[in-house]
Amino acid sequence: MPQANINFGRLPERYLFLDIAKRVAAYSETHPHADIIRMGIGDVTRPLAPAVIKAMHQAVDDCAAPETFHGYGPERGYLWLREAIVKGDYAPLGVQMNPDDIFINDGAKSDTGNIGDILTPGSLIGITDPVYPVYVDTNLMRGNEIKYITCNAANGFTGDIPKEKFDVVYLCYPNNPTGAVITRCKLKQWVDWALQNGALIMYDSAYEAFIRDPKIPHSIYEIEGARNCAIEFRSFSKTAGFTGVRCGYTVIPQELMISDGKGGKANLNAMWERRQSCKFNGASYISQKGALAVYSEEGQAQTKATIDYYLETARIIRKSMEDCGLNPQGGENAPYIWAQTPDGMDSWKFFDELLNKAQVVVTPGSGFGPAGEGYFRITSFADRQRTIEAMERIKNMIKYA
Repeated sequence: MPQANINFGRLPERYLFLDIAKRVAAYSETHPHADIIRMGIGDVTRPLAPAVIKAMHQAVDDCAAPETFHGYGPERGYLWLREAIVKGDYAPLGVQMNPDDIFINDGAKSDTGNIGDILTPGSLIGITDPVYPVYVDTNLMRGNEIKYITCNAANGFTGDIPKEKFDVVYLCYPNNPTGAVITRCKLKQWVDWALQNGALIMYDSAYEAFIRDPKIPHSIYEIEGARNCAIEFRSFSKTAGFTGVRCGYTVIPQELMISDGKGGKANLNAMWERRQSCKFNGASYISQKGALAVYSEEGQAQTKATIDYYLETARIIRKSMEDCGLNPQGGENAPYIWAQTPDGMDSWKFFDELLNKAQVVVTPGSGFGPAGEGYFRITSFADRQRTIEAMERIKNMIKYA
């Protein structure tokens, strides 16, 4: 008889967002007429850009004729999209990038979860806390040892550089869930530490398009030496509304090497290509054509307008949380606002209070890790007017508590 992977027993009983969904469903069942405003899950609400829609319609038409039909694509993704990424995302930053450093995927979540396939199980993983749950859960599934690196207001939610050695460290900036950004100086400290200690940085920059401060780095590869110690993950989900379309990309520089366990070096770019050719058939031609349209002149203007919409919504949320005295973080170069619960209330208790008394859904901070206790996250991926209404409900609930 086969044996289950016992590492699944190390996981939290339920995935954070599934737990939220079940609680909201239970409330809705007993309050069928409740007008619930959901501001917990980071799913976008604005439609795809017209340029993207047009490109995807054309791609569907391509698949309707034998001479233009596309089946399986290259495992790395179509060259025309990888070249557009080099030109559109990295060249403006002054970063030298090769199309063969890039792998197109079906969303950053897949690759951030699967990247551990090319590393030895049992690695020591440093994970900033609070954190996107996927980093934690997928490493627990593999039997890796996890140690949290506490992020708090004192260190700008960017973590203190460790004094101990880790095999891998996960960083995410602009951060999910705290909305924090990292300075060029602090990111250089992380890169220097990784180079000195032979560590690998997994850098999630899914929200880089929300950065408006020119002093904040968009990519870890803006830092000298990062190509020798970092993998970067990017996504079209929040940049261009692809949460349902599914497309993103991972950057693994061809010079990135780690130990092969036999006294030599292993090339991670080559290993990831081998893994993808075995386990992944590539993002669809239609999705990749839509992603390509993001880099057109029209696509750039249209997606920027959508991001500006979310950032203005974030500003409204942050101001409302300030008015409530909840010391908000984020919301200026990121779509998330991280605020303290009133009077030090337990995160899940505050979640339940908001749901029951204000019919507003947020995400309890403790669901992102131990350091998230006493906080909650609000997403700006919501309708503007519904957001304003939600903020008024929260203000009134706290005022009359």
